[in-house]
Parts: sequence; C-alpha cells; structure tokens
Amino acid sequence: MNNTQLTPVDNFKQVLNSNDIKARLKNSLKNNWTQFSTSMLDLYSGDSYLQKCDPYAVAVECVKAATLDLPISKSLGFAYVVPYKSVPTFIIGYKGLIQLAQRTGQYKTINADIVYEGELAGYDKLSGMIDISGEKILDDEGEPVPVGYFAYFKLVSGFEKMLYMSKEEVEEWRDKYSPSGKSGYSPWKTEFDKMALKTCLRRLLSTYGIMSTEMTSALAQDSFEINAQKRAEEKVQSNANSTVIDLDRNTGEVVEKPTETVRTGPDF
Repeated sequence: MNNTQLTPVDNFKQVLNSNDIKARLKNSLKNNWTQFSTSMLDLYSGDSYLQKCDPYAVAVECVKAATLDLPISKSLGFAYVVPYKSVPTFIIGYKGLIQLAQRTGQYKTINADIVYEGELAGYDKLSGMIDISGEKILDDEGEPVPVGYFAYFKLVSGFEKMLYMSKEEVEEWRDKYSPSGKSGYSPWKTEFDKMALKTCLRRLLSTYGIMSTEMTSALAQDSFEINAQKRAEEKVQSNANSTVIDLDRNTGEVVEKPTETVRTGPDF
C-alpha cells in the first residue's frame, strides 16, 4: 500500500511512530508518553478538520501541550489543537492557565467564573473588585443568562486582583484578536464560555500576576490572539518549494502563484 492509499488517520499513525515525535514525547513526558500519544490519536481521529491538516504539523502542535504536561482532550479544557486555514494551532485553555499558575507555588487562590444576569450587584472601580451577591435571573426556559466573566487571584503574599469583562467586551476582544474566532472549528464557537474565562484569566495574569518561565513560554506559544493569522501564513508559505503560497487578506483564501523552485537551505 502506498501513501496515496492511506487514510489521514493511517498517515497520522505513521507520524506518531516516527522516531522524531517519539523522542519529543519521551523527552517531555518520560514514562507517560505512550498515554499522551494515544490521546493525540484520539483527538486526530475524532476531528475531521484536523484531518485536513498536515499530520506532522498536527503532531508538533500536540507536542507543545506535552512539553507543558497539559492534556489535549477537548472535554477537559486544558489545551486545544485546532486548525486555522488548514494550519493546526496550539491553544491553551483557561484550566491550563490555572494549572500553570498553581505550579509556581505563588498563588493561594485562583479562580475564573461566569457572571449571570442579576448577579452583578456592584463594581468598585478603584480596586477592580465586583459584587456578585445579586440573585440570578432565569430566562423563559429556566436557564441562567451569561452577561459577563471574571478572573481572580490572591497570592501567598496577600496581594489580590480581579478582572471583569462583560460578554460584549469579550466578543469585541475575540473579533479583534482571534481571526478564526467565528469559524465553525474554533473553540470560540464550540466553547465560548471557556474561551471567555481564558481571556479574562490571561489578561489578569499577564498584567498583574507572577509569571514563571513556564507560563511565559506557554503564552508565547498560545495562538489564540492575532498572531495566529501571521503564524498560519508563515507556515503555509514555508511549505512551498515550487509554488509561492499566499493568503488573500480580504477573503482568507490561499492564493497560489507558480514560480521557479527556490531553495534557501537544506531540507530537514
């Protein structure tokens, strides 16, 4: 059987069995690398969008979660690997941020949660603290209605800080900083509340929190903000040898321009 007859999942299995990916996983996870490899296969097998991506690129993005020792199961919400214009991108979930913060040993309390209609009773502009002692109001179907999101932490030193964002502010943030935010495969579409909590927590920690080297590295790798588009374009272009591939910035579609083969260095 040749490669053209292999299914995307078969190709991904070959990537997982490659010495390169095995070595990366073993280096990051030691004895737990086989379990993580299985979770990578489960993720890829259950996501038709990821199957349209280069399987090696998907594996590399998954390895980013492995280096942080964060699970990639969508249901857990610690980390995600999602495609942007057929380019896989690693995204940290809000639970992943909380776990990384806890590992520093500097946070006594850390939390992020939804604020429902009726709960917001007041806001102290000086301290940034909100009063959520109000009574929750249910809609006609008996469900609470999210109107905002907050993140809060208290350090072992006693310093504490909170950040609140209304749902409208979160949506504006998503539209400005997440180019794939409204696409069907984005966690913004499938897990809006979780991504909103992550946005609050990320802004709070990066502005006021104690950031370990691990946290700083993790946020640098995280692709949920506007750098996702730039990185996706760079990855698409880097795959071209005989063709220059560009993205139409208005439509987001791939534009192919045949040209002569240009090699700038050895292939790896």
